[in-house]
Amino acid sequence: MAKILIVDDAAFMRMKTTKLLAENGYDVVEASNGAEAIDAYKRTKPDCVLLDITMPDMDGLTALKELRQIDPEARVTMLTAMGQQSIVLDALKSGAKDFIVKPFDSARVLAAVQKMIA
Repeated sequence: MAKILIVDDAAFMRMKTTKLLAENGYDVVEASNGAEAIDAYKRTKPDCVLLDITMPDMDGLTALKELRQIDPEARVTMLTAMGQQSIVLDALKSGAKDFIVKPFDSARVLAAVQKMIA
């Protein structure tokens, strides 16, 4: 069973994503900001990460760069609100594998996760 780290400062987004992934057989770990994401990644060694861009304390772009330093093979998909295309480009250049626009389609999330762990 693949382990997925979900990082989002919005509790309802974490709950929605966790429910979707758990119902589809994934083991889920949650973090509410970039700093928690780094700790959770080191502690749980997830197969992939769904990482929100805009968060307090440490944003997703900073967390992505730190995750890639810890593990150059880290598989990360960014979660983004509409209108953040320039940030998404930075994320892709920094090693993100994909991005999903919120509010997201469940099939899109599952496809991104399956692609990352394939």
